Amino acid sequence: MLFYRAALPLSSRTLAFVSGIIRRHRISIGSLWRKLNPGQQALAVLVYLRKGETFGELAAGFGIGTSTAWRYVNEAVALLAARAPKLRKAVRDAKKAGYAYVVIDGTLIPIDRVAADRPFYSGKHKKHGMNLQVIASPGGDVLWVSGALPGSVHDKKAEWIWGVLAELEAAGLVTLADKGYQGSAYAKIPYRGKNKPQSQKDANKAHAKLRSPGERANAQLKTWRILRKLRCCPWRAGQLAKAIHVLQVREANAG
Repeated sequence: MLFYRAALPLSSRTLAFVSGIIRRHRISIGSLWRKLNPGQQALAVLVYLRKGETFGELAAGFGIGTSTAWRYVNEAVALLAARAPKLRKAVRDAKKAGYAYVVIDGTLIPIDRVAADRPFYSGKHKKHGMNLQVIASPGGDVLWVSGALPGSVHDKKAEWIWGVLAELEAAGLVTLADKGYQGSAYAKIPYRGKNKPQSQKDANKAHAKLRSPGERANAQLKTWRILRKLRCCPWRAGQLAKAIHVLQVREANAG
């Protein structure tokens, strides 16, 4: 087997942040010695999330067993995801920030499933995956990420399951959404149908212009290659996305 050095486009402050979380966790559970120290374990989980390497590749690179790599990554991801903001806090913080509006959008995290796994198949995207709901600021920063639901769940039903629009309405936050949320009594949605009057066409253009920067939040999540196609349990998609959200916030603050 060949080995090589590789760069990771993340700051040293993010590495220190993750290693600090792991170190404190080890002390709390009385696990003070392991094959990898907290800094090495932190680097391993960042490589896994950012580059999407398999556990076998990760294990070879860090000189540990595949099962050990699996345990180390899952432990760190759970610790990071636990720090992600809950929906009510995220909405309250958005209100305090004084945003003119927020954007709600769904994204599909592809998974390696076959045609027989119908609950995971998204007719909209024509592929198997998990549905995540994301609230973003007008500038495209992720404010909140939901848990995972099967890809067959429509965006409108998904937001209802998580109670997203209900929280946004209670906070009085103007919310922009795409046509996938048709039927919502609160979110601002584009006009539908053919042969629309010019006034509605102009309104749709203005709506799209305001919404598009916020929709880039989903693209930012997928710069972490682990979310481009999951090869682990599909239900881990939400936890992985929440962990990545925490890291993105840390990276932004470090920058």
